[in-house]
Amino acid sequence: MREGGRPSSTDELILGSEGGLECPAGDFVIDPWQETRTALITHAHADHARPVAQIYYASESSVPLLKHRLGEELDIRGVRFGEPISLGATRVSFHPAGHVLGSAQIRVQRDDDVWVFSGDFKRDNDPSCEAFELVTCNTFITEATFALPIYRWQPGDVVAADIARWWQDMQSAGRPAVLFAYSLGKAQRVLSELCAYTDKAVYLHGAVIALTEIYRNAGVRLLPTLPVDLADRKRNYAGELIIAPPGASGSAWMRRFPNASTGFCSGWMRVRGNRRRRGYERGFVLSDHADWPGLLDTIRQTGANRILTTHGQSTTLVRLLREQGLDAAELRTPYTDEVEPDAGI
Repeated sequence: MREGGRPSSTDELILGSEGGLECPAGDFVIDPWQETRTALITHAHADHARPVAQIYYASESSVPLLKHRLGEELDIRGVRFGEPISLGATRVSFHPAGHVLGSAQIRVQRDDDVWVFSGDFKRDNDPSCEAFELVTCNTFITEATFALPIYRWQPGDVVAADIARWWQDMQSAGRPAVLFAYSLGKAQRVLSELCAYTDKAVYLHGAVIALTEIYRNAGVRLLPTLPVDLADRKRNYAGELIIAPPGASGSAWMRRFPNASTGFCSGWMRVRGNRRRRGYERGFVLSDHADWPGLLDTIRQTGANRILTTHGQSTTLVRLLREQGLDAAELRTPYTDEVEPDAGI
C-alpha cells in the first residue's frame, strides 16, 4: 500500500518507496536516499542530494553546488531549465522552484500523463535565485513544510529592511550582530536582499564562504564579504554583521563576539515562542519555502486533479484538500525543512 491508504501500482508514473521517489517507466529515482543507478536531483540541500547514484541529472545552475557538497568526481549532468530529455518511456524536464539557486521542480511525462514533483519551492520574490515557474500537470507532488494558516510571509525586502535596522542599531551600540541563517540559500538571500540598503561588507562563518562564492560566480549580486579570522583573537567585531549557520550558536566559535546581539532567520520565527526557546534576541521571518497561501494557490494553479504531499504538515494539508473535493494523499519521505551537514564547522 502507498502511504495515505492509496494502493500502489506499477501503472503509476512515480511511486514512493524505501529508496526514494521511483519512476519505473524512466528507470530513475528522484532525490534518492539509497543507492541507485540514475538520480534526478531537485536541489543541493542534504536531505534531497546524497552521494548514492552512478549518474545524476540536475539543473545547470545547481551543478556547482552539488559537486561542492557531494564530490567533484561524481557524474553530474546539467540540464537547462525547460529542456526535455528522454529517459526510458518518459520525457523529463527541470523547471525553477524558487527555493535556492538551481532548485528545480521535475516534470515527468509518459504519453498524456504529466506529473510534477515540486521538491522544495517558494513563490516569493528572491533576488538570489531563479523565480518559481508554474507547471501544469495531472498529478502534483508538493512539500507541506509550512502548511498551516499561521504561516504567511512578508516580502523579502521588508524583512531585509528590518535586518538592516537591527544592524544599524548594533553599530550605534558598539555590539556585534550575529545572524544565524542556513548556509545554503538563506545566507545568500540575506546578502542579496541587503544590497538595497547598504554596501558594507559582512563577515562570514567558514561554512558559508564557499557556497557564497558559488552564488557570486553564478552572477548573483551580493554584499561584499570577509571571513571571520580564526587566528586573530584580538579582532574587534563591534558594529559588524556576521552570518553563521545555526549549528554555530552556543559553540566555542561564538566567544569571538563578546556582548553580541543574536538573530535567527527562518520561517519558524513566525511563532515567537521558537525564538525564545532557542535563545535569540531577534527573530526574522524569512523562509525559502512557500507559505500557506502560496501552497494553496500553487496547488490550484497547477490544475492537477490529484495531489500527493511529502514532508511537513502533510496531514493537515491532505485533510483540507480532501474536504475541497480533491484526490489527495500523503507520501512519507525523509525530507526535512533544512539540513546543515556542515553546521559545526
